[in-house]
Parts: sequence; C-alpha cells; structure tokens
Amino acid sequence: MKTERDWGARAADRLAALAELSAPGPGVTRLPFTPEHRAALDLIGSWMTEAGLDVHIDAAGTLIGRREGPPGAATFLIGSHQDSVREGGAFDGIMGVVLPILVLEKLRADGVDLPFAVEVLAFADEEGVRFPTALIGPRALAGTFDPAVLDMQDAEGKTLRAAMREFGLDPDAITALKRDPARIIGYLEAHIEQGPVLEAEAEALGVVTAICGIERHPVVISGETGHAGTLPMHMRRDALVGAAALVGEVDRMARAEPGLLGTVGTLSVLPGAVNAVPREARLTVELRAPDDAVRERAGQALRAFAESMAAERGLTLSMQRSYHQPAAPCDRGLTDALVQAVRSTGGKGLALPSGATHDASAMADLCPIAMLFLRCAGGVSHRPEEHASAADMGKAVDAMAAFLQGIATQPA
Repeated sequence: MKTERDWGARAADRLAALAELSAPGPGVTRLPFTPEHRAALDLIGSWMTEAGLDVHIDAAGTLIGRREGPPGAATFLIGSHQDSVREGGAFDGIMGVVLPILVLEKLRADGVDLPFAVEVLAFADEEGVRFPTALIGPRALAGTFDPAVLDMQDAEGKTLRAAMREFGLDPDAITALKRDPARIIGYLEAHIEQGPVLEAEAEALGVVTAICGIERHPVVISGETGHAGTLPMHMRRDALVGAAALVGEVDRMARAEPGLLGTVGTLSVLPGAVNAVPREARLTVELRAPDDAVRERAGQALRAFAESMAAERGLTLSMQRSYHQPAAPCDRGLTDALVQAVRSTGGKGLALPSGATHDASAMADLCPIAMLFLRCAGGVSHRPEEHASAADMGKAVDAMAAFLQGIATQPA
C-alpha cells in the first residue's frame, strides 16, 4: 500500500505526470522554451512550493527552489535538466529534478535542519536538441556562458535569443547569474545510469567517479577506384580496406585500455557501387575516457596508426581532432560521502565512470561535483522504454538525504 512517505512511489507518480507534458508522438519530447517546457516548470514549481521552497526562474530559464539555511550560510546545489531528446524517455534528466524535491520534503518531515542552504535546480537545456548548443543554465552559474550562442538558430530559423525572450526571459542578463564559488559548497546530480553496469551488478545505486572526457576525429581516407572484376588485388588502393583497418584498431585499442571507449559512429563510401573499388571512405572516431591522459594517448596512437596504415597501402589520409571536452572528475570528499550514504541504504557503493555528459560537467567549473547513478532497465536510455523502478528511486531519496546530513557534519 502506497503511503505519503513512500518516496519512490511518489517519484514514479510525478515522473508519469511530467511525461504527459510532451509534444505529440512516442515517448517524451520536451524541448526548451516551448509550451511543454512551460507546463513542466509550472508543475515542478508547484511541488517545490509544497515542499516549502522559495521558487523563481532565472534569466537562463533555470527553475530554482531554495531552502534557506542559517543566516550567512553557504549553499549546496542539487539538480539536473527538464528537457528530453525527441521521442525519449521519462527519466533522463527530469528524475534528477524530482528526487531532490522529495529529499527536502523528507528532511522536513524528519525534522532535520541543515547548516547550509539547499537549492534544487531544473535546468532548461542539456540535450542540445532544439539549438546547436546546450548547458546554458549551468554555464551561466559557472560563469562560462558564451553570449554568442544566443544567435544560434533552431530548425525553424528562430534564434535562441528570440525563443528565450518569447518565454519571458531576459537573455542579456544571463552573464550576471555567475555565482561566487566561495558561497557554493558543491553540486549533486542524480541520473539514470544509461548503461547496463548497475543492473548486471544487481545494484540499485552507483557513485560516479568522473564524467568522461571526449574527443572526436573526422577521417577521410582516399584511394583509387576501379572495376571490381578487372583490377588485381595487389594493385588496389582500396579506401574502405584502409577504413576497415582503422575501425578494427579503434576497437582493439579500446578493449585493451581499461576505461577507454572507442566508437566509429559514421561511415560512408564512394562511389558506393557494388562492382567498384571504393575510392573514398569517410568516418568519425570518438574516444572517451575518465582519465584525460589515457584519452590523449589513445588519440595520438590512433593517428600514428592511421598514418602508417595509409602509407603502407598507398592511401592519402585526412584526420583532425574537431572536438575536445576534458574529463570532469568528481570531488573525492563528496564522492566518499555519497558512497557512505549509498551503503546506508544497503548498497555496495559501487563506483563507476559516466561515459555520457551531464549538467555536472559544466557545474565542475563552479564547485566540487558528485553524481549518483540509478539502475535503469536494460541499460536503455533516450528511448520510450527508459525506466527506473520506484523501489530504486526510494533508495535514492534515502541516500541523498543521508548524503546531505553526512556532509553537514564534515569539517568546513
């Protein structure tokens, strides 16, 4: 039987209600600065008010619910994002907004006072689906927001600046949102794992050690085409064979190096005829690792392999690093406290890296960060089938409440 203090069941009910605030189609589609976003803020804001929080929306579109602490006390931040991918699930991001509201309800019901203020943050845009930028809210707080992105356009040609103004925001005031790091204790984000590790380990909760750094390399391998029936094998300069060697090396390197993830996500071939030797292959290589040194070495080794392979096969190579994002290690002190909190719920406190990027990666430029992962069914995410159980969410509420009480006792 569900009770008022069945926090997991209440989280499930709230996430189901938020899932209804979606554009038409399968799953959940809730893009930033849309009617669906507005409806979600109204509902989340009502829950924040019920929890006794002071609520407002800042110039970046972040909904903030604040529980005051003693006069002059610093602030601890907890949050995630409200937006989804197109036809996504009901948990990614938004669960990390719903759970901390319930955590503060639980602490109030338990009569627990904290020696610091707590703010719950519902960021507007982490997925970067509507506009070719993301993390506006956390970057604003961290002081790393680039005003140039306000001129970026969505698929309909509307600029981010115009969309925000129509939403009732003042984008010109975003740079003034920068917080003083001396006044912020840290940031905690709860998120579904988006992978299969916790489920395989039969663990409800896991503690993130770092958010992986990422680099991407577009590669063009050029050779020479010819008739597949008349060009002898020893005379061929087959671009696809070179690409296949590179794909194999990405896989080999990633399997051999703990923590390294390597993916070739796109591959196209010209002329693309069944009876013609490929003259050109274009592919993308993405490398991720929680240790930047590991990732950097892998990128350099892969380039050396590609250059050697191309020379050996008579091919020409174009390979450049087009994107680079450093890893964001989680704070050791906060992470240790989170491990202890998870163990207090009966979990092992399993440690694992995050291969995906989160709001926490931008918040790391402001303050120490920590992340709590929740088991998700089948490791599925960004699909309508995405799911975390009410029981696991109940454990997360208990762990997060224990975490806040735990850091309250730590020396300043």
